[in-house]
Amino acid sequence: MSREIKFSLVYRDMWQSSGKYVPRVDQLKKIAPIIIDMGCFSRVETNGGAFEQVNLLFGENPNQAVREWTKPFNNAGIQTHMLERGLNGIRMYPVPADIRRLFFKVKKAQGTDISRSFCGLNDTRNLELSVKYAKEAGMISQVALCITHSPIHTQEYYMSVVDKVVEFGCDEICIKDMAGIGRPAFLGNLVQSIKKRYPRIIIQYHGHTGPGFSVASMLEVARAGADYLDVAMEPLSWGMVHPDVITIQAMLKDAGFSVPDINMNAYMEARSMTQSFIDDFLGYFMDPGNKQMSSLLVDCGLPGGMMGSMMADLKGMEKAINMSLRTQKKPEVSLNELVILLFQEVGYIWPLLGYPPLVTPYSQYVKNIALMNVMHILNGEPRWTTIDKNAWDMILGKTGKLPGKLAPEIIELVHKKGYEFYTGNPQDAYPDELEKYRAEMNENHWDVGQDEEELFELAMHDRQYRDYRSGIAKQRFEAELESEKTKLNPKVIIQSGDMAVTTIDINAIQSKFPNAKAIQSPVKGRIL
Repeated sequence: MSREIKFSLVYRDMWQSSGKYVPRVDQLKKIAPIIIDMGCFSRVETNGGAFEQVNLLFGENPNQAVREWTKPFNNAGIQTHMLERGLNGIRMYPVPADIRRLFFKVKKAQGTDISRSFCGLNDTRNLELSVKYAKEAGMISQVALCITHSPIHTQEYYMSVVDKVVEFGCDEICIKDMAGIGRPAFLGNLVQSIKKRYPRIIIQYHGHTGPGFSVASMLEVARAGADYLDVAMEPLSWGMVHPDVITIQAMLKDAGFSVPDINMNAYMEARSMTQSFIDDFLGYFMDPGNKQMSSLLVDCGLPGGMMGSMMADLKGMEKAINMSLRTQKKPEVSLNELVILLFQEVGYIWPLLGYPPLVTPYSQYVKNIALMNVMHILNGEPRWTTIDKNAWDMILGKTGKLPGKLAPEIIELVHKKGYEFYTGNPQDAYPDELEKYRAEMNENHWDVGQDEEELFELAMHDRQYRDYRSGIAKQRFEAELESEKTKLNPKVIIQSGDMAVTTIDINAIQSKFPNAKAIQSPVKGRIL
């Protein structure tokens, strides 16, 4: 009898890897029954990671979104899983232990079955509480290995992490190939080693398609014993996202595995509805470049999901950099040249910084250092002139132990700045704060919410939650959306008799021809 492979739809990550926002709760409720009707998913990634924060940013209640979104899957017997960043919880910087503990309690009560926990540094000290709190809350504890490709990230290195988290009591292991740069044969060997040592441990593979390895990797890990594969679906699959379920299902079926059938009528309906969400408002915040794959990512190792923010950073700096170059009487650089310079700088500084796996938030820290280095170098200034606080915390060990050794020039810079390295348990550097936020809620006469979920949101994302409660977040989002709409200047056609004129300035034309209509979709670059 052929071995069974099951699929998980990473609907949350599909959006995070494509653009800034995620669908509203009413949209998620609409598509959930159709995803269920597809009949091929045993699991769906519903929340975690940026999901809660993103809801707050456009003025929606993330707790309502999680409850309403997970409910239909719970009722259908489809497991739901979330992404959790270990010490960083579901934000970009460390979280006190009491808030981390409440997080698992709240998410289990809201309907999330599985916690996929990772530490961006693969420091098992940051994962111990994740396993403890997940199991304490009644969740399945899945620990993710952050995969990268370097001289020190060997099979033995990863097996040492597996040994420790299994000792903690985790139930499953995820091979988290966040940048898609894991080499297929290496990943297959790693899965085989885990299965040989821990045959009862469930293994789930998650790999982005940016550099192009992930389809081959899925076949290798399946042959080696993986149980679940994370997949996406059109119109968001491929590019910097994940492989499409149709391709992976067909490949595995041909290889002799037992895989579920796909209800293609439901697939096409879900595909169309997802596109309607893009056309509604999400497309305004999606970088078209995220639909493309690039072999340049093989060497720099940056995850595809952050390409959008990186391009925005580069566009914002391009004018300033070229102004400085003109002042220096040096040739200006194009945006493409800046991208190459940034990729090269990441590749150069990554070993010097101790090979931190390039996953949230460490990918952002390394990218930010590289970006500032590029700017300073082009301005005729030395490297390392600007390093932000969060990046310093990574360098100094406050967020965990770096996998490799810091270069002498970095250590010299630490001493020059008068900083000290931190060698204790990272969690100890961040004392409990939950009661402080409880007092704030009492002072504001805010309800802590069902299962203290509102208290949790304030404690995890305090600034964004206050903006949500005040209504500022909604106003800011609406203004941002309106600004994006006005940037498009959609094409219109004005017809008079046998003559037609095409223009890109609809506002100017409509002032003279009130009946003129736009014939462009809200999605950048998509002409209907």
